[in-house]
Amino acid sequence: MKRVRNVPRLGLEPGMTLGRNYFIVDFLGSGWEGEVYKVEERDTGIPRAAKIFYNRPGLRKDQVRRYARKLYKLRNCSIVTPYHHRDVARVGGASRPILVSDLIEGEGLSVYVKRLPRKRMPVFEALQLLHSLAMGMEPIHLLGEYHADIHSENIIVKRRGLGFEVSLIDFFDLGRATRERIQNDVYQMIHLFYHLLGGASMYWKIPQSARSLIRGRRYDLIAQRYRNAGQLRIAMENLEW
Repeated sequence: MKRVRNVPRLGLEPGMTLGRNYFIVDFLGSGWEGEVYKVEERDTGIPRAAKIFYNRPGLRKDQVRRYARKLYKLRNCSIVTPYHHRDVARVGGASRPILVSDLIEGEGLSVYVKRLPRKRMPVFEALQLLHSLAMGMEPIHLLGEYHADIHSENIIVKRRGLGFEVSLIDFFDLGRATRERIQNDVYQMIHLFYHLLGGASMYWKIPQSARSLIRGRRYDLIAQRYRNAGQLRIAMENLEW
């Protein structure tokens, strides 16, 4: 994973210790819940990723536990970063919960797109990425779970063969899964596809087959056609060019 351009707030620097078992190697990024660092196991030298949670008033006491259980439930889904364990460390004068997971190789989708000409994807490449994302999300939806925060900064990509290996990070906990939350994942995937192709300035220039997936970005029309990631995958595999 390559460094993203968020600014760390917790003040951790490479070489510092994190709890009893880790050294800080690099800052990877941050979100509303906390910061993610590349760390190294002190005894083995194995690289990991550690998410350190902020002490926010809105962060429920059981949220980290729910987050860990969700990752464990989804451990066999290829798009999910394998979870290792939960820990606690003293950071910034306070005890903070930590979730340790595998370190995913690749780069953020937002970084990848910025390197492309005109900062947008060719249509077929964007379709390949959306298909990989839909295939990865399909078993998550079948298990009755959701992501809730699908966007380019939460997607790690690695080019392989004719397409992409895709990993999702930073699952968001809004409580129990509902039909609307699963449906919103699909809307977020379509929204991402729209922006990968160039957004409003390119919408009427892309092929009708691609526009038929986007459906004008109207939530009601998208909900009528795709209730989950599996239905989006099937629609893509039956596109006529």
